[in-house]
Amino acid sequence: MTNKKGTLQKLSFISGSISLLLAFIIGVALFFRDQAEGVTDPVYASLLATVFFFICVGFVLIVMGRADIPNFKFEKPEEK
Repeated sequence: MTNKKGTLQKLSFISGSISLLLAFIIGVALFFRDQAEGVTDPVYASLLATVFFFICVGFVLIVMGRADIPNFKFEKPEEK
């Protein structure tokens, strides 16, 4: 039984996808910066840390957005 995804789960999935897209874009920029400056540049290290951060955040948010979270609302008992 799958439950309907809430607004925050949908937002989490979208944010995770955007985070992975940003990691890819920064990774491409990192590739071109590596050819220009070299790997000993401090900006290279900060861009690499940013890529790692966005990848980790993206995976966590996507897993949260795809999780099957149960409904925690209390239902009224049926009167007989």
